[in-house]
Amino acid sequence: MIYLWFPMLLPNAQKKSVIDKGIFRQEALAQKKNMTSTDAVHVCIMSDSNTIGGMMALINSIRLNTKHDVMFHLFVDRKSMDHARIWIETSTLLVIFYDLHVFPQEWVKGKIKVRGGRPELASPMNFGRYYLPRLFPDFHGRVLYIDDDSIVQGDVYELYNMKLKPGHAAAFSKDCDGPAKRLSLMKNNYADYIDFKNKHVKELDLNPNECAFNSGVFVADLDLWRKNNITQKLEYWMTLNTKEEVYGNERGGGASQPPMMIVFYNQYTEIDPNWHVRYLGWTTRTSYSKSFLSYAHLLHWNGRYKPWGRVSSHVDIWDKYFVKDPDNKFHPVRKY
Repeated sequence: MIYLWFPMLLPNAQKKSVIDKGIFRQEALAQKKNMTSTDAVHVCIMSDSNTIGGMMALINSIRLNTKHDVMFHLFVDRKSMDHARIWIETSTLLVIFYDLHVFPQEWVKGKIKVRGGRPELASPMNFGRYYLPRLFPDFHGRVLYIDDDSIVQGDVYELYNMKLKPGHAAAFSKDCDGPAKRLSLMKNNYADYIDFKNKHVKELDLNPNECAFNSGVFVADLDLWRKNNITQKLEYWMTLNTKEEVYGNERGGGASQPPMMIVFYNQYTEIDPNWHVRYLGWTTRTSYSKSFLSYAHLLHWNGRYKPWGRVSSHVDIWDKYFVKDPDNKFHPVRKY
């Protein structure tokens, strides 16, 4: 697939603000030529038309807080392709190194069934994380995956280069102790997400009291992911859940996370908790103190209440990184 860029054909391209950015664009292109792939931190972000503003804020936060080169691998639904490209190419995000693709939603067609009260979790983009090696067929090494309802306040080079234990294809954040447990009001163990009455689950001999982990931020070794057939294993549990209940009605709910918990059971390295401070979207109330959040390297608004919504908490942090949509389609909703 070839993408063509004709800036003069954009809506409002004759406006002075866009013409000024055209000069900026030439400077950015010159800067981009200095990057080599071996220098870069590879970050994968996925989004659709409902959450694309989150993707842009996340990109901006990484851009502003990382001293090293970052290569952004961006995947969106088909209707968001042009919107995302215009947003990047006509804003301050123009300086980033990136590629932009449509996620092949046919890969997950007929394989998704979400139980419980959050139908938005059935978005095909939510399952794109399963397919990293297929999305990067010629890439060897690591990819850092981050959900689009996150903000990064540290240098992602540190997280990207964390030490993975031998044989581990990924690193995640454990979810059953510290602030995460206090805010979610759950034990955050496997029984909160997986139906242990299911006969196929019983055969695995999983411990229902084992600490859960959050799959919204993780470091993946794509070579080990391929070697261990991780994608095929995730697809098995995902598809099985459409035929019989494996997960979804438990207290923790979930859509893309339970299969990852099954496949990576006791086979992952732990991420430093400061690199994944989460549950900011679990409640409309203030979740953490400002001083605590100021030291966190990564903030994640997992839960119903997203930082671009009207009743989310700690939106002042997210607003600092939001880049206004040049197309004026995506608007954060605020009380004021």
